[in-house]
Amino acid sequence: MNFTKKIGPLNLFMLALCLLIIVVAEYLFLRGDELHAIFIGLWAPTILGLVIFIKQIFNGGK
Repeated sequence: MNFTKKIGPLNLFMLALCLLIIVVAEYLFLRGDELHAIFIGLWAPTILGLVIFIKQIFNGGK
């Protein structure tokens, strides 16, 4: 419970979303659809990078 308060619900949602994206990409890759898996698999680091960038802006670059 303390972990959820410390991270925040929105950050926890974004982490869960990235984990879901990775699972879907792995499923597609193992199913044999490699190009779609790679395309979808690249969404997770893009989303995480965007979240980090937005946090940097709101925190004043600290």
